[in-house]
Amino acid sequence: MATEAVTARGERYPAALVVLHWTMAVLILVTIPIGWRMGDLEPGPLQDALYHLHRSIGVTVLALALLRLAVRKFRGAPPPHPGLAPWQRTLSVAVHHLLYVLFFVVPILGWAGTSAFGAPIVVWGLFELPPILPKNEPLSEILLGAHGLFASTLAGLVVLHVAGALYHALIRRDGVMQRMLPARTG
Repeated sequence: MATEAVTARGERYPAALVVLHWTMAVLILVTIPIGWRMGDLEPGPLQDALYHLHRSIGVTVLALALLRLAVRKFRGAPPPHPGLAPWQRTLSVAVHHLLYVLFFVVPILGWAGTSAFGAPIVVWGLFELPPILPKNEPLSEILLGAHGLFASTLAGLVVLHVAGALYHALIRRDGVMQRMLPARTG
């Protein structure tokens, strides 16, 4: 019944995009506070563990963003929901485009800054990414500062995105959010 109502008001996203969306959402919502907290800790095992976790999640987000772009190119995505006002459609498209840009910019800046700092990026304890820049600590400070700034921008856009989704789900009840929820069977 809910799927029929959503289809009547707007197409659903392909299942692969739904899975990638929610997986990336969880990873981003976990790694942003880790990133904010890890620099405030005293050097030691906990700080090291958080840096490794943060970097592993960042690399995973970057890989999933590449996969998400490929799925979107080959499977497509539905057009904006027909019930959106023109200003909502414009804001929605702008936020989505900025999110996609930041899915790439934030982890690449982190990789570049970490490389310039001279620290390894060990991904989930399985392999080490090669550095993409030579060691240069002053450059590292700039890159990691930009990484933090863009990560904060990403966090702000996530808040805006979640607020919009909740507005459509709880107030408008227009099926916009349901397009990105896992489909119910039965």
